[in-house]
Amino acid sequence: MEKETLLALARETARGAHCPYSHFRVGAALVADGQLYVGVNIEISSFGLTLCAERSALSAAVTAQAKNITQIAIACIDAPAEAPDYERMPCGACRQWIADLAPRATIYIDGCDQDFQVSDLLPFAFKL
Repeated sequence: MEKETLLALARETARGAHCPYSHFRVGAALVADGQLYVGVNIEISSFGLTLCAERSALSAAVTAQAKNITQIAIACIDAPAEAPDYERMPCGACRQWIADLAPRATIYIDGCDQDFQVSDLLPFAFKL
């Protein structure tokens, strides 16, 4: 799928985020086995139980028994246009999920010019 099409889907998906505390909507869209899966961040009053958009989309793909995740797009639609790349990146937990479940995926971050691989985001990912 084209990068811009997948990023547009991530941005549209982010509109459905449940983020009553941070008001920072994030959407993720991914391609796995030729199918599309999406996810949003879901904040819970017990912040440690909050689910990020990336893990939400990855969970949807795994639940559908998808095996080969090839592309992931992430959009933080409430990030200011001038926000630096590091303010748009997945958190550490999401990076590890991506490393485990989508190790060969190309990752697109809305607002960043560069396309990323897992090794760019988490160069020394934990492995068993």
